[in-house]
Order: sequence, then structure tokens, then C-alpha cells
Amino acid sequence: MEKGKEKEWGNKREEARRMAEELVGKMTLEERASQLRYDAPAIPRLGIPAYNWWNESLHGVARAGTATVFPQAIGMAASFDEELIGKVAECVAEEGRAKYNEFSAHGDRDIYKGLTFWSPNVNIFRDPRWGRGHETYGEDPYLTARLGVAFVKGLQGNGKVMKAAACAKHFAAHSGPEAVRHEFNAQVTAKDMEETYLPAFEALVREAHVEAVMGAYNRTNGEPCCGSNTLIRDILRGKWGFEGHYVSDCWAVKDFHEHHMVTATPAESAAMALNAGCDLNCGVTYLHMLAAHGQGLVTEEAVTEAAVRLYTTRYLLGLFGPTEYDGITYEAVECREHLDVADRMAKESVVMLKNDGILPLNLDKIGTIGIIGPNADSRRALMGNYHGTSSEYVTVSEGIREYVQGRARILFSEGCSLFRDKTESLAVKGDRLSEARIVAEHSDVVVLCLGLDETLEGEEGDTGNSYASGDKQDLLLPKPQRELMEAVAETGKPVVFCLMAGSAIDVSYAAEHFGAILQLWYPGARGGRSVADILFGEVSPSGKLPVTFYENLDKLPEFTDYRMEGRTYRYMEGKAQYPFGFGLTYGDVEVTAAEAAGVTTEKDSFGLPDVRVKVTVANRGPYDTDDVVQLYIKNTVSEYAVKNPALCAFRRVHVKAGQSVETTLTVAGRAFTVVKENGERVADGTEFELYAAMAQPDDRSTELTGKAPVKVAVRL
Repeated sequence: MEKGKEKEWGNKREEARRMAEELVGKMTLEERASQLRYDAPAIPRLGIPAYNWWNESLHGVARAGTATVFPQAIGMAASFDEELIGKVAECVAEEGRAKYNEFSAHGDRDIYKGLTFWSPNVNIFRDPRWGRGHETYGEDPYLTARLGVAFVKGLQGNGKVMKAAACAKHFAAHSGPEAVRHEFNAQVTAKDMEETYLPAFEALVREAHVEAVMGAYNRTNGEPCCGSNTLIRDILRGKWGFEGHYVSDCWAVKDFHEHHMVTATPAESAAMALNAGCDLNCGVTYLHMLAAHGQGLVTEEAVTEAAVRLYTTRYLLGLFGPTEYDGITYEAVECREHLDVADRMAKESVVMLKNDGILPLNLDKIGTIGIIGPNADSRRALMGNYHGTSSEYVTVSEGIREYVQGRARILFSEGCSLFRDKTESLAVKGDRLSEARIVAEHSDVVVLCLGLDETLEGEEGDTGNSYASGDKQDLLLPKPQRELMEAVAETGKPVVFCLMAGSAIDVSYAAEHFGAILQLWYPGARGGRSVADILFGEVSPSGKLPVTFYENLDKLPEFTDYRMEGRTYRYMEGKAQYPFGFGLTYGDVEVTAAEAAGVTTEKDSFGLPDVRVKVTVANRGPYDTDDVVQLYIKNTVSEYAVKNPALCAFRRVHVKAGQSVETTLTVAGRAFTVVKENGERVADGTEFELYAAMAQPDDRSTELTGKAPVKVAVRL
């Protein structure tokens, strides 16, 4: 944040806190304690209405009725588009204000109807088995930080008051396994913590001034995250200067005495959380706060401070007077502008992993299109989790039908269940396989839509995947879908394989047998239209993988091992199936030149300048396209350097067929630092290599693209 805006924000917070102190000072201790619950009751004598803090906006206003449902977070991450993610967040805030204005005018102050949104999720997707990984921005801390900062700034706005309040979650070192999260102790080295798990949170606090931080269910290095002096007091509030409020994950404080066994009673758990700096309890354990006070476990001052922090947020949102946002009406919900943003984001999120020339589809040469698969006409596969309700859904099948408009015959077969061995209870196993074969045999081209949905990967307790609590046990598609792939492949017909899932899946069979592979993620409520535009060449695919697609799990550490060694593109050995940062287009885009173009005069706290790099990009293909210029850095001197080159800058560019563009990217001084074993971040070494390409500089990316990165030597 610029210095002028930084000062302005500081003045706003100072004034909001002054008013909060004055109002809280009029409350009794019992009233103050009551306000530390997520479902804070009204205090009629002071004119304070009830307020429910719990709201969600992972990819649109969630769980409160109709809203624009954008692509799931992992899909938005694949866009590598900070500006567009910021725009998505602005749309979410606009709809959130519209709903709040209308709901409160009708006296409806229920859950999911406030302005404090518990998003974004900036945990690192360190292991492909984690069921909640699709809520994140992927495996890279730099990408996660940049997209998270953009989302928070877009959501909170830059008005006289915050348009909505964002929340960075789950602090910290949380990324599965779901089944034991209530009792699990994540053991993380000081180096991994600073190098991987904390950078995104730090960026959201220092740069975006995120208003809230949510703790995780697990313990980290022995301390429950929602009662951790190390995480909350020492790092968050101490080292980073966080001034907002801290909220527990839902019913996480209860885990202190029921599962972590670090306390004996609810009163002790409430005291541990509050004394560490957890202001707001999502759950019921803070109902024991007065008992904790009576037992001498917490002071009145601690209760008061938590209440003041929470009311500071409410004043920053302008909840006790007129605001510039009061005129936002319900017409903002699912308005044309927001739907257009969702469509653009869905298109930018699609990652093309393979194309032997089958795409884009040419209707002049196609008489019959076969649409096959359990996700082809599935609404669930559009949405991901933590979603709102759309007034209209457009599946992939529907999107294709709308686009074709009778210019080709369309045949359809579900092919199989998402994971069950038959679709009809009285039928034999594989009861739709013969139909799928027939459809394929009678088609000129097949669009095969497989994958997962929120019932198979997601949060523990929210999925039907009870055997793994929302996590995956392996990287394979469910067996019925693998059998369907084989049945379709045996027909010998051209196949476009569309994968709808929020995590890495083994697509080796598809890569061997099918002409094209599109990773669609969960593309949003009306994503089928966006996908059709990609399939038929109205727009070129341009997304990049925000996670590594591994060959298998053989070389990955145990799921419960939180060491980063061997995980993600920055530390892995060997070749990926499809690497982080990879994604093809209908164009033929390449970095043809790159050079260091100067450094900033100002230096950061490490004594390092920012470095500007000028990159020339050429498109030798026949299609105009977006693509993503990526810069990766390697410290060639320090013994503490990350094993592989790491992403340090990126920019989405549009390059017309047969033309070139120049763009300048800035590598922040922090990118030239390393982290010592004790967790200290330092400047160490003066010689660096930067790699510029439309993918990362690993051998597998070069093999897949046929293009080597341009290397730039930098000496500081």
C-alpha cells in the first residue's frame, strides 16, 4: 500500500477504534463477553442490533441464496490474473452489500447475511490428496500471495468505510489430512514455515490490510492454532503488526479439551484462546468465558480488548451509521456485469494440457457430437464447495447445445455414475457402458467429461466421501470412470477429454489415448457456455496449472509429513506428468528475448532493490491468444536456496497471431532472499539466474512445449 493510503488507513482504524472503545466502555462484562460469539446478540439498551459474523465468499457470496457463482478458487488461480481476481472480489463485495442492505432492512440478521466474509483461503496446496485444496490458489506461495492480496483489496475496497471485510484462513500450516484435523499436530520446520506456509498470510496482512485472520483446527508444533502464542501473538500481531481481529475456525476451540487434550474444561479452552489473542469464537466455547473469568483464567481487560477489536471492525464497515454503499440495491445481485466477469474468469481458468490438432472443433466438418460422462450434464461439477445459488445453471452439455444450435446432431450418454459401479440399482455393473460405446461409434467427435465434485473432494463433514473425509486416497479417477475411458477409447473415435476436478488427477491414460485434454476445474454456475466458447475456438484457452500434476504418489512423502522436501515444483525430484505453470493455447507463443532493464533506487528492509525485466513475446501461431509470461528465479550461490527455480513474477499478455509484444515485469527485492534453517530470511549471495518463458524452466515443460526459457543473469 502506498504511503499516503497507508496513513489514511491508519487514521480510519484509529478513529474506528476510538469509537469502539467508547461503545464497549458502556457495556457490562457480561455484554462484552456475549459479543465474542460469532452470533453476537443484540444489546437493545445501547441500540446495538444482533450481528452474525459468519459469512462466506470463496468464489461468490455463499449460502445466502441467489448470487453470481464464479469459478472455484483453484480455477481462478489458473488464470494467473491478479487484476481479474480483484474484479471478481469487487463483484462479490457489491453483491454482499446489496444483500446486507436488503436483509437488514427486513430485520433479517441471520447467518451468512453479514459483511464479514471468511475468505480467501491462502493455505498452500502442498499435497494433491487434500480435499480442500480446490479452495486455495494452489501450491506456490508467491502466486497465492499475489492473488490473495488482489482478492482482499477488491473485497474490502478503498472507500470511506470497508465495503466488506476479508479474512485470511487457515492460520497456519493447514492443508490436510481432513480426517484427523481436530487432533493433528503439524510439525513444521522453521525454514519451511517462513519459506512456504507463512508468506501469503504475511502479504495479506502487510500489503492488503486484511481485516481478519482465521485460525486452523490443527496444532502447529504443539500449539493449537486458535490458541497459539507463537502464531497469534509473536508472529501475527508482533512481527507483522496485525491490528484486525482473529477468529477461530468453527468449533475449533472445543477441540482443545476434546481432541488435542491440551486443556481439561471448556472454560480453560476459552481462556487459552482468548489469552493468545483469539477475539471471536465460531462455536459455543466462549459461552464459558464468564466462568473462565470467575475462575481467574482471564481478565476483564482481555475480554474488553477482544470486544474492542471486533467493534473496530464493525465501525470500519460503517455498521452504525449511513455509508456510501447504502444505495446498493438487490439489482446488483447476478447483474449482467458480474455475469460477464464470471464468464471471462471461467474462460481464463481453462488449462489445455494436450492438443493434437483436434481443437478447436470445426462445425463445418462435424455432423454428430457425442457428449459422454457423469460430469457432462452435472450442476455439482460446475460449483466446487462454499458456493451460492445461481438463478441459472449451464452445464458443459447445455453449453455445447446452445452453441451448436442445431448445426450438428448431439448424442448423449452419462456413461457411468460418478463413483458407483452402476447408475440403476437393479442393473448390472457398468450398465451405461454399452450406451457410451454406441454414442461414440455414432459420433464424429466425442467430448468426454469426467472428474470429481464437492461430494468427493472437500471439507470433512461436507462430502459424501466418508471413507477419506473429503481427501483423496490416490490420484486416480473412480474405477467406473476409468472403465468408461477405456470403453470410449476402444471405439477409436477422436476424443476431447474434459476434466472437472479441483486437484491433480492422473491423466496418463487420457494423454495416451485422447486427442485433447482440457482441465476445466469447477468453472462456475454458467461455466458450460464459457467451455463451449473454448471448444469451438471463440476464444483460446490460456490458463496455467497452479499445481503440479504428478505421475503418482510414489515419490511424495506421507500425507501427514509437513516437510516440503519432495513436494511441489519447488522441491520435487524427477519429472511431473504436467508441471506447475504449464498450459497450452491455440496460438504458438514464445519468449524470444528478455533482459534486465534496471533496478529501483529504493531498497527494501533486506537492502535489496526491485529488478525490472523487459520481455519480448511472439505468437507464431494462427490464433490470437492470451498467455502468461512467467519469471522464475534461482539463487546460484546460497546454500539456503530453494532447490528448483521459483516463480517470482508473472503477467498475462494478449498476443495477436503473427505479432510480438513487449512487457516489463518487476521482481521484488524479497525474491532475492533466502531462508536459513532457523527461519531467518536474509539476503545471501549476489548472483542469480532469472528464467523467462510461458512455463517454468524445467525439462518437462520444455519437452511439452518444445520451447526453452530465456535465461537472464542478474548480479546485485
